[in-house]
Amino acid sequence: MQMRKLGPFTVSSIGLGAMPFSMGSNVRPSREQAIATVHAALDAGVTYIDTADIYAPSWDTMGHNEEIVAAALASYGPHEGIVVGTKGGITREEGERWGRNGSPEYIRLAVEASLRALDVDVIDLYQWHRPDRWRVYGEVIQTFANLQQEGLIRAVGISNANVEEIEVALTVLGEGGLASVQNEFSPRFRSSEDELDYCGEHGVAFLAWSPLGGTGSASKEVGQRFTAFADIASDHGTSPQQVVLAWELAKGDHVIPIPGASRPASITDSAKAADLVLTTDEIDRLDNCR
Repeated sequence: MQMRKLGPFTVSSIGLGAMPFSMGSNVRPSREQAIATVHAALDAGVTYIDTADIYAPSWDTMGHNEEIVAAALASYGPHEGIVVGTKGGITREEGERWGRNGSPEYIRLAVEASLRALDVDVIDLYQWHRPDRWRVYGEVIQTFANLQQEGLIRAVGISNANVEEIEVALTVLGEGGLASVQNEFSPRFRSSEDELDYCGEHGVAFLAWSPLGGTGSASKEVGQRFTAFADIASDHGTSPQQVVLAWELAKGDHVIPIPGASRPASITDSAKAADLVLTTDEIDRLDNCR
């Protein structure tokens, strides 16, 4: 497994997105299957697992996904070097009313809840899930910096951010203070290319969420929708999904795709993308496959 820098950590170039354990378009796996999927990821050399407090079957089960990740790690045995990132700042209330809250009070409560759900004393990577447009962006980033200074989180990340917001975070946190930006990026969704490039210029890890175009049929059919990926996969004797992830890895040493998985076989296949080397001509062909 190739390794890449994620703030103060060195992690696998392919991560595991844990969201499908708790929600999404797929049929939710059993707890046993979800734990087996985490174990398969670790067996394949994956050392970064991404979760969030809102990944849950319902509004009153927030923390569900974090708890599964914690249980999977606890039952795996020694797992030094595994980095877990979680996210906060999105709210879910009775009646499935979704919102955003970037207030210092809410973010602190969210961090404390995630600490309990993950059963840890400090969170490896804590990410602001989505901006709260009612609040000054830099002031919310300062809240994260304060929590880091208190020792509740090791590294700060942001998610669903534009270039201007990344600039603000870099200004508030200082040189090397912003560990990561987690934005959507895939053959289907390329609108984050500016942010991807900007992160590369500033030494910030870019975590690509939904790197295969989504969960369920979207990821399964990526080779049908974008045929160049399927053609190149055939040439290499591999899956279109591996070619997608290898193409994203080729975007820069700072890019870490985090494909979601609900089955051990899925993440085992995805992890193999780290060893797939594409030619310059193949990358150009994939860049132009829209």
